[in-house]
Amino acid sequence: MKTIDNIPTSKIQRATKLVQTGTKVGVNYLKYYGNKLVNGEEDAKEQLNQDNAEDIYNGLKQLKGSALKVAQMLSMEKGILPQAYVEQFSLSQFSVPPLSAPLVKKTFKKYFGKNPDELFDTFNLNAVSGASIGQVHLAEKDGKKYAVKIQYPGVAESISTDLALVKPIAIKMFNIKGKDNDKYFKEVEDKLIEETNYVLEVEQSQTIVESCKHITNLRFPSYYKEYSSDRIITMDWMEGVHLSEFTAINTDKDKANKLGQALWDFYMYQMHKIKKVHADPHPGNFLISKETELVVLDFGCMKQVPDDFYVPYFELAKKENISNPEFFEKKLYELEILRKDDSPQEITFFTAMFHEMLSLFTEPFQKDVFDFSDETFFGKITELGTKYAKNTELRNMNGNRGSKHFIYINRTFFGLYNLMHELKANHVKINNFEQY
Repeated sequence: MKTIDNIPTSKIQRATKLVQTGTKVGVNYLKYYGNKLVNGEEDAKEQLNQDNAEDIYNGLKQLKGSALKVAQMLSMEKGILPQAYVEQFSLSQFSVPPLSAPLVKKTFKKYFGKNPDELFDTFNLNAVSGASIGQVHLAEKDGKKYAVKIQYPGVAESISTDLALVKPIAIKMFNIKGKDNDKYFKEVEDKLIEETNYVLEVEQSQTIVESCKHITNLRFPSYYKEYSSDRIITMDWMEGVHLSEFTAINTDKDKANKLGQALWDFYMYQMHKIKKVHADPHPGNFLISKETELVVLDFGCMKQVPDDFYVPYFELAKKENISNPEFFEKKLYELEILRKDDSPQEITFFTAMFHEMLSLFTEPFQKDVFDFSDETFFGKITELGTKYAKNTELRNMNGNRGSKHFIYINRTFFGLYNLMHELKANHVKINNFEQY
């Protein structure tokens, strides 16, 4: 894979890169209008989405950092984006061009004050994996293997700039109106700032490992503060294949259910017992060991679940509460889905919309055992997302809905559902986590 010798770090450099990307998108639209006359609307639109997705991803992967992280988050929104975008943005999960060897040495020296070979017996300057915020290298010391994650230069300092550049796109895409929309962007900014704080990540990692190590069929790396800094993390080297690589070839339903149960228990235990959850559930953060255990990596993105959100959120996971119109509406106000300044039309529309959505999304919680391989269930989720993405009535309303906590909690559940479906786990005990 081609390496990167430098990353744009200044506001002007990053804005210029996005403008260049925007120019390419403009050219794609010109080609689209010509293709539409020759090949028809459907084929031309598919080609437009493919060209735009490639150009946007290619621009973001050179910027890395927050801009690429947003692409990673969007890749999980399968009901919102065209498939071409989902496929391209999914590459940001574990397939990103790494830093070149000279830049790795320079970055390591800057962040740690030493060259890699001064700290380790061997250090492979070629990254074994790279994502939006950092890349991982294999190192050895005293016969032991370590995974060393190095943060890309300039990522932490460019978060505010990146989000300011991405904000207009997000506002248009998600129809966010109103003067208080800044709370959503502040939530994302705060989480991204936390993700670039590797001292915090080591502390969070050690806490989660200690809290969840007793859950069956889970494995975690140990973390080493003495070989870590605010921009470098050193942990155990974990053997295994990425979850997506495993699911691409696995035909053993027992293995799928074993891993699915471990994954589900891990998330339910965090959500209900710890009230703080690993909010980055994409395939690149999980390995499958040769013993068919789930190896969990990367605890940079952790979301605290406050009680004033947790209680109404999970009250609406109960079928009897969804079926009680008065109770249901009351909880929608508590979760800031309905607003005091809503018109009667908006109240009617959003009550019906969220009733339809929650009736579907909470189906797993209404059963003792759930089949996450059910194509019908996931087909309905995709159809529902597409339905509201194309809804013209919704576009004319204020899409600024819900508590700021929805951003990462919904991301967690969408990601978890997708991973469970990818594993094809068809016999998952929903309340099994309670034994822990």
